[in-house]
Amino acid sequence: MMTASRSFLPALLAALTLALPVHAAQQPPAEDPDTLILSDTLHYDDVKRTSTFTGNVIMTRGDLTLKSDTLAMREDADGFQFGTATANKGKEVFIRQVRAGTAEVMEATGLRAEYDGKNETLDIIGQAVVTRLVCGKPFDNVRGQRIRYNQKTDTYEAFGGGDSAAPGGRVRSVAQSRAKSDAAAAACKDVAPAKPAASN
Repeated sequence: MMTASRSFLPALLAALTLALPVHAAQQPPAEDPDTLILSDTLHYDDVKRTSTFTGNVIMTRGDLTLKSDTLAMREDADGFQFGTATANKGKEVFIRQVRAGTAEVMEATGLRAEYDGKNETLDIIGQAVVTRLVCGKPFDNVRGQRIRYNQKTDTYEAFGGGDSAAPGGRVRSVAQSRAKSDAAAAACKDVAPAKPAASN
């Protein structure tokens, strides 16, 4: 097991909590970005408070994108929300988060992604890989059976196992120096054209 204090993919936690249809009184503040989910089918059960999206699921919220074959959301009696994204055999769940105001992008892949709103955790499970890219180039990379992000403590843990993305069922972590990534980000800003402001 590996534990580290670097935050990754925190916006997915907020995105998943807003993906489940809710009543008007529970709508998020107007300044929050909308959550858009595209799928081939949707089954929503208001009594059980569940939503199941199937078929080429693409969820976007602000700078976050999640792709899977199935996305199942539910809310318990206390209002805590839970979500599970899964991929068909031979495919992977894909999560991409652009870190606003930086040249960094976080990407994660795995066979399944699980969000637990009560404990505020996100797990990437099975062939789990999380990569930090700077200006499109990979800098840090973690591989394991399961990688967990804990929003409460702003930490993540990586666990080995039989379905690890690293050889021998181990956890494998590669991290370059912060000086290198800062230099790459600075160089990227110097050559990248300014993006026009998004229009509504």
